[in-house]
Amino acid sequence: MFLGTYAPKLDEKGRIILPAKFRDELSTGVVMTRGQERCIYVFGNREFEEMHEKIRQAPITSKQGRDYLRVLLSGASSETPDKQNRVTIPANLREYAGLDRELTVIGAGSRVEIWDSEAWEAYLAEQETAFANTAEEVIPGLF
Repeated sequence: MFLGTYAPKLDEKGRIILPAKFRDELSTGVVMTRGQERCIYVFGNREFEEMHEKIRQAPITSKQGRDYLRVLLSGASSETPDKQNRVTIPANLREYAGLDRELTVIGAGSRVEIWDSEAWEAYLAEQETAFANTAEEVIPGLF
């Protein structure tokens, strides 16, 4: 499970060093793709294959299912970390997420998310109040 918040820097070749706590699970390869809210989702290969299998179960007649699959897979890129635990973020994904040198990498359970640091701070500031004020059950059985 991916947990925590980290602040790696994007190097001049578009690479980041994976946080040490994520390396074991991501060492055999990752799939990066467009995430919601203009971040990049990073999945371990096995997790991505399992997710893809679930998405494929949507009927081909479901426009929403087709649309989601197209956006998710058309932006996807399979990458393998190098010996220094660096992974290249493809240019199209860097542009999509508005990435500059300062990044925030968060663990989001089954995936990692890469954010432009300013975008993450703005998102977090906007969501923290709603998070603190949640008075009803958002996820059944959690509270």
